[in-house]
Amino acid sequence: MTLETLFSSGLAIDLILVVVVLELIVLATVPRLRGSMTLLDVVSLVVPGVMLMLALRTALTGAPYAITAVCLTAAFAFHLWDVARRRRAGR
Repeated sequence: MTLETLFSSGLAIDLILVVVVLELIVLATVPRLRGSMTLLDVVSLVVPGVMLMLALRTALTGAPYAITAVCLTAAFAFHLWDVARRRRAGR
């Protein structure tokens, strides 16, 4: 499998998303690795990035632009939610 195939098929993004999910599983099951962050803190950091990766995947695989736009909009919305949460918490 060539790098071109890896990216044009979206498989590269799929592999990254698997690593992110594994990271979340480890952080959920081993709280001391999170430090002072709650699981919600970790999730709120990761979700916007996941949505951006999904947007990239849709763009690479030729999905309709509307799907890419929805993923980008969701990434922005989740980012705003995370920023608002942090401001309320004073972090």
